[in-house]
Amino acid sequence: MSLKRTVSAVTGFVLLMIMGFPVHQEAEQNNSNPAPALSFFSLLNSAQAKQPSKKLIAEGKRLYNQNCVFCHQEDAIGKPGVAPSLINKEFLSTASDKFLKSTIRDGRSGTGMAPFAHLGKSGIDAIVAFLRSHSQLPNISAKVDAQPEAHGDPRLGERWFDQICATCHGPKGNGYEAGGTGTAIGKAGFLDKASDGFIRTTIKQGRSNTRMLGFQGPAGLANLSDQEIDDIITYLRSIKH
Repeated sequence: MSLKRTVSAVTGFVLLMIMGFPVHQEAEQNNSNPAPALSFFSLLNSAQAKQPSKKLIAEGKRLYNQNCVFCHQEDAIGKPGVAPSLINKEFLSTASDKFLKSTIRDGRSGTGMAPFAHLGKSGIDAIVAFLRSHSQLPNISAKVDAQPEAHGDPRLGERWFDQICATCHGPKGNGYEAGGTGTAIGKAGFLDKASDGFIRTTIKQGRSNTRMLGFQGPAGLANLSDQEIDDIITYLRSIKH
């Protein structure tokens, strides 16, 4: 629902209340414990929260150019072996705000990603709003993060990882420091923030216009089964460092 429609609907609600129209009369008759009415401001704030202001996005761009551009590049598409793309459409679709904000705040120990907690909540929120302004796909991060935890055999996962993942992500998932083009997915800075669903979806689908190809289905670099993917995730969790 657009902000304009939301404001119109809520304005109509307020007018009904002013005129004394019994908007909750039917609910009261059918429910001895009716839910409390939503206030005008809670509805309006909810709508606005889903649509960051141009001012917030502009502030995010300013902060991005001051702090992030050196590694992630001016257009935020990243640089292989240095930093990943932050505006890849699959990444923005599956990464939650919590994942993005906590990564910016805490950084990733043992990698080139330094912490930026000094920017404060408002500054980090602005950078995320700027990145989100590049979204091309619906945000499905809540659905992705709600996927079940992975359960598998880490020994089998290690075999698969060494065969198809280590080439880019390095032995034990050490990432760029191992000379590969993939990020450090074996380190705690990533694993403590990424859900199993996020990792699982990325392995299955890959990320377009990057070196991260999908590994499931006829178009995949390897047609891994769901269990084989969970074996890999279980292995990564077992070597977190």
